[in-house]
Amino acid sequence: MSASHIYLDNNATTRPYPECIEAMYACMRESYGNPSSKHGFGDHARQLVNEARAQVARLLGAQVAEIVFTGGATEANHMAILGALALQPEKRHLVVSAVEHPSVLQLARHLETQGVRLTVLPVDASGCINLSQLQAALSEDTALVSLMWANNETGVLQPVEQAAALARARGILFHTDAVQAVGKVPVNMSAIPVDMLSLAAHKFHGPLGVGALFIRKGLKPPPMLFGHQERHRRGGTENVPGIVGCGVACELAAGELDASAERITALRNRLEAGLLARIPFARVNGANAPRLPNTSSVSFGGIPAEMILQRLERERIYASQGAACAAGATEPSHVLLAMGLPTEAALATVRFSLSHDTTEAKIDRLLEVLPAILGELAGIAA
Repeated sequence: MSASHIYLDNNATTRPYPECIEAMYACMRESYGNPSSKHGFGDHARQLVNEARAQVARLLGAQVAEIVFTGGATEANHMAILGALALQPEKRHLVVSAVEHPSVLQLARHLETQGVRLTVLPVDASGCINLSQLQAALSEDTALVSLMWANNETGVLQPVEQAAALARARGILFHTDAVQAVGKVPVNMSAIPVDMLSLAAHKFHGPLGVGALFIRKGLKPPPMLFGHQERHRRGGTENVPGIVGCGVACELAAGELDASAERITALRNRLEAGLLARIPFARVNGANAPRLPNTSSVSFGGIPAEMILQRLERERIYASQGAACAAGATEPSHVLLAMGLPTEAALATVRFSLSHDTTEAKIDRLLEVLPAILGELAGIAA
């Protein structure tokens, strides 16, 4: 990839910190032992895993023993949901929101076919759930509430702390998919009553293929993968280089969280103000809700996002669509439809997601290029 490119798809994945790459390379070169081996190489690998576990725990405000490493956030989400149901076989009710990640929604829909009663909470035009509706949905049969902390498409933040407190008051387990929140906004497990939390390292400049599940002390859901690793909570030989990279990413994120959030929020505001000033028909989705510092979901009238993204890529600007491709056809985003957007507007939505690599010059280049692209495409669409 050229050094002159502008990468604005950081909610999909981020460029790993150089420190992560160096630590992982050193691990593969010098510390290639199996953490379960009873010799010096194994001992050293085990020490590296334990150090990384402590780094993750510090970022989350958690205890070291509450961190379980996984192969990513999808696995962590499955562990949390399936584990909660297996831990309470007498309870067969699951509550999620309409804007969850597919790794939660698709599992929830599958479980519904297996006899689990499912409540899918609607969201308002800003993409937020209603806490009164959550309260009304809870019952003696509810095994788990799973509510994402921050939406991957819009950046909208859900009222996780209040929702978790409602569940805790009823003795109901609460899980949050915090994949987009960790490393971008403060997350403190010692202060909020969340029972389980999922994260993925590659969303905050760590490596792909490694994640973690926070499981609050005292909670012992049965494993999906059996084995002695991770204190019998997740079997399989540990991905030591990936875990090391995850730990380094957590440590770096913790050190720059406040300053980075302030700077990236300013860049996002610069982007949105520039777009709204130059493009009268542009609309920022979720603009009135609390949002991540780095995420902007913008609908451009009826101009297909796929066409906009193709033209941006010619300028070496990379963003993503607020919709997913399924079975060869473009389908509108379930998140945007749940927020009440018409299909045409959902299909005309582009997500710009920033990172610490984003600069004012890169935002200004986008603002220079995009209005002309939209003007040309509007003429074609007309």
